[in-house]
Amino acid sequence: MYMQIGRFYNSHIIFSNISILLVLCVYSSNTFSLSTGNIIGSGIFISPKGVLEHSGSVGLALIVWVLGGCIAALGSLCYAELGVTIPKSGGDYSYVTEIFGGLVGFLLLWSAVLIMYPTTLAVIALTFSNYVLQPVFPDCVPPYMATRLLSTVCLLFLTWVNCSSVRLATRIQDVFTVGKLAALGLIIVVGLVQICKGNYEGLTPHVAFEFSRTPSVGQVALAFLQASFAFSGWNFLNYVTEEVVEPRRNLPRAIYISIPLVTFVYTLTNIAYFSAMSPEELLSSNAVAVTFGEKLLGMFSVIMPISVALSTFGGINGYLFTSSRLCFSGAREGHLPSLLAMIHFKNCTPIPALLCCCTATIVILCIGETHNLINYVSFINYLSYGVTIAGLLYYRWKKPKLYRPIKVNLLVPVTYLMFWAMLLGFSLYSEPVVCGVGLVIMLTGVPVYFLGVHWKSKPKCIYDFIGGCPLQSCKYMFVLIITGSYFSPKVSEFLNSNSTECLILSNLSGQTP
Repeated sequence: MYMQIGRFYNSHIIFSNISILLVLCVYSSNTFSLSTGNIIGSGIFISPKGVLEHSGSVGLALIVWVLGGCIAALGSLCYAELGVTIPKSGGDYSYVTEIFGGLVGFLLLWSAVLIMYPTTLAVIALTFSNYVLQPVFPDCVPPYMATRLLSTVCLLFLTWVNCSSVRLATRIQDVFTVGKLAALGLIIVVGLVQICKGNYEGLTPHVAFEFSRTPSVGQVALAFLQASFAFSGWNFLNYVTEEVVEPRRNLPRAIYISIPLVTFVYTLTNIAYFSAMSPEELLSSNAVAVTFGEKLLGMFSVIMPISVALSTFGGINGYLFTSSRLCFSGAREGHLPSLLAMIHFKNCTPIPALLCCCTATIVILCIGETHNLINYVSFINYLSYGVTIAGLLYYRWKKPKLYRPIKVNLLVPVTYLMFWAMLLGFSLYSEPVVCGVGLVIMLTGVPVYFLGVHWKSKPKCIYDFIGGCPLQSCKYMFVLIITGSYFSPKVSEFLNSNSTECLILSNLSGQTP
């Protein structure tokens, strides 16, 4: 049943991303469209301000965007080798668990559930509320409570949608993809028109490299973290490797085409911004695309906040869907509480996992500011990427004779890891609190792993306590338990005697008892 849900959603992802490539007129394959469509997202409407703020000049900001695409390409090539050498869906989690064992894999899962997905959701939700409220407060920053309240309402609504119907959630994803395309296309076209009219003084070298302040190496590292948020998604294909047709051929092809294309689109978008706005105007704006529209679109400027709001609304929906499925998968494997491995018996939606993701996101919404949150999540993302690519080198040493359909030049992972070490080191030096908190939260998974996963001989009372939540959820939330955790004999007896209220779906046999 769950596999049917996954196939249904994947078909809609492919449909949405094909529409992206039709607009760009460069469609070649479903694999390519899947890769490109999952990179191009709401991040390009969020990150330009942070990149410029930390880089200190227009010229350096554009260099950061180009180099950010190059680094994503190096990482993608490494992941392509891992994807065909360890042909399992699940991305980083599967590779690291296979190479380094359960603890490191669990830490990646733990950080994704507690940090990566909720923080990314919080950033996108805050962007949605800022773009919706900016026209209402044109001369000032939207009030703190207003943005948080609107973000929370949006999250709750989309959580309800995802709890109610898989079909409705995927339909929303299809429809709201149009907003992303409309906003980016409009920005690039209008910017190119401005340049053709001769309005490119701010892009000339002697002006573009005028620094408002000389950036330190640490500040440049933070600029890369801001840009990396927009490029996140380059490793999405590795989460569905088992469903990619001819991965040996299609994975490298998707990388060679999609990453340069996305880098080109992002660079053009930033050039368009700088053709119409001075660095001071861009930095003072809380919604860059809205300010751009107000300057150049006149009476049609309302199109811009609507398009970006549609884009971010769809982004929230997509991340809610994927993050809840990650919780579900982790619980099914016994790495998270069995409560999260439940789906509604009629709607086939993972309600407890969705509620967990929504709750974690709302908490982060209340304690973070957008650009700090981007540094926070990008630091952990890069940490995960680095550990995974270090695993590639270790796996080559550990199993040198293993057949590798794709084998990248050793300089590729080494270059990536050198950049990775410098980036994380200088980022931690420049933002010790923001980056350090993420690192500490990630390390809290160590005792959780040993107590919750590694310790198999727990007392019977602990199993009874852990099993209590799933049992109550079966009664009151009308859900199925997807078994992947261990229950005590008392719990199993309860489940067998209450089969009309609580159905068990085995992830091994695929049959209900």
